[in-house]
Amino acid sequence: MRPTPGGFAIPFAMCCIGVALFSVMDAAMKGLSLSIGLYNALFWRAAAGSLLGLALMLLTRQRWPDRAVLRLHLLRGSVVALMAALFFWALMRMPLAEAIALSFIAPLIALYLAALLLGETVGRRAIGASLLGLVGVGVILSGKLQGRYDADALLGAGAVLFSALLFAWNLILQRQQAQRASPIEVAFFQHVVMLGVFVLGAPAWGALPDRAAVPLVLLAAGLAFTSLAALAWAYARAEAQRLIPVEYSAFLWAALMGWLAFGERLTLTTVAGALLIVAGCLIAARSKGADGAHVEAGTA
Repeated sequence: MRPTPGGFAIPFAMCCIGVALFSVMDAAMKGLSLSIGLYNALFWRAAAGSLLGLALMLLTRQRWPDRAVLRLHLLRGSVVALMAALFFWALMRMPLAEAIALSFIAPLIALYLAALLLGETVGRRAIGASLLGLVGVGVILSGKLQGRYDADALLGAGAVLFSALLFAWNLILQRQQAQRASPIEVAFFQHVVMLGVFVLGAPAWGALPDRAAVPLVLLAAGLAFTSLAALAWAYARAEAQRLIPVEYSAFLWAALMGWLAFGERLTLTTVAGALLIVAGCLIAARSKGADGAHVEAGTA
């Protein structure tokens, strides 16, 4: 953990900025996916983010990572590519706030993945917290089983939960990657690896975005890169347990952006479920002390 001259205030502010930018990026990607299709939204955002990252890597004279770190970049970028595809597919079918709320289950899933992959012990308090989070998921899904949503929206909820499972694995990879790469390097390689994954589908689905969509592509790429770097910088300089509560503000930003951009209404079941999931995550974070990772699902 590298100390910051300004103490906790500067990492806290950077985390707030990163979370807010990710939420705006989610809204931009939802609009872009509805406009030019999911594949092209993901592909062109990754391409623009890779070019931005390359320029910053050269300007700041970043060193090439060693083989072990490069393997982590490749694995994490591949996981995030699939995670992002599922998450933004879901965003095309359900409100932003609901998708963000469901994605908050990821840190609780990460508890069990950490036990499986890292040999960590899952205590009784953490198990209780995960059960509380599952109740929250059930509350949110209950709204979709009362006839107010179509089957497509329910499939979207399933995609978010599968995306959260992948994001939990991403949290484990991030924990293994901690302190081994700069924020610019992390953001650059994530975009490059995602571009390498998405380019495989270019012959079948690739198309140049129309002129009206280009500003939204550039906006989404800039927001994704900046928010990734901001969060990586913050988490390198402050304890995760002190920053985790900030990340749940993504729900508020998602609700605001969904209302402003898409006219989405916030339901009582979504709010109640989100509160239960967040409570479970905070209990789990306390039970694990300072060990933890950030929860923003828009890391995609």
